[in-house]
Amino acid sequence: MTAPGISLNDLTTAMQSLWPTHNAADWDKVGLVLGAGDMQISRVLFVVDVTPATVAEAIEMNCQAIVAHHPLLLRGVHDLAESTAKGAHVAELIRAGIVLYSAHTNADVAQDGVAAVFAEKIGLLGCEPIEPSLGDSSLGIGRVGDLASPVTLGDMANRVASVLPETVTGVRVAGESSQPVTRVAVCPGAGDSVLNNERVISADVYITADLRHHPVRDAIDEAAASGRTFAVIEVSHWAGESLWLESAAHALATKLPGLNCLVSSINTDPWLFSAGSNPSLNQQPNSGAKQL
Repeated sequence: MTAPGISLNDLTTAMQSLWPTHNAADWDKVGLVLGAGDMQISRVLFVVDVTPATVAEAIEMNCQAIVAHHPLLLRGVHDLAESTAKGAHVAELIRAGIVLYSAHTNADVAQDGVAAVFAEKIGLLGCEPIEPSLGDSSLGIGRVGDLASPVTLGDMANRVASVLPETVTGVRVAGESSQPVTRVAVCPGAGDSVLNNERVISADVYITADLRHHPVRDAIDEAAASGRTFAVIEVSHWAGESLWLESAAHALATKLPGLNCLVSSINTDPWLFSAGSNPSLNQQPNSGAKQL
């Protein structure tokens, strides 16, 4: 039997006030995925991805809800047979009586959302969205801001690496280590869609994930042709977005006093190893789920 706690209706109301679903992109699938309004919730686990490891972690931690950044059912499915990965996840969650809620692009664009948290972690000041939302310029994709004082690109990359959890792919840099950096654009997750945005290419460096060779090469070469330097720092998609989890858990715990909000300790980056690297980084708990 589920322990007395916060009702699911209260949880969804709080989530809606923090990360309104109407701020999500048209193509996104956010909000409540599994659960009934009268369910009682005392422990919530925040994760980037719903995987067998994070579901098992939620069960082990006796959580009644998972808040996932990445939607489990983002793309259409035609069945939920347990022989499929998504079907197995859904069945396991239902059997365990666990609510599933997703906050994705609505959390990305928020004032205290994924990009804002990343920007704060690396010391950016005076931030504004790279691509403001229509009707509210305080919301939007990514953030661009300034450092308190200039640093070299090498120092900036080391600063980024120091705030991120360790991954196989680590932090990759396109640019010369000695290049000066003052203005920085960030877009945790897949950020190639705004690589050519004026606020990005006018910055000294752009920090994001999932980039392709030719767009990066072209952006750097075009900057050089106009007499300026531009650099790109590529991070793990999972690692960049994972920084938001603790902030989100704290926000929800503040909104609903008495609710225990935990942050997953599982690395769900899909890259398991590179040649000659340590193959044990992925899917391994760090030091147990963190309670806020």
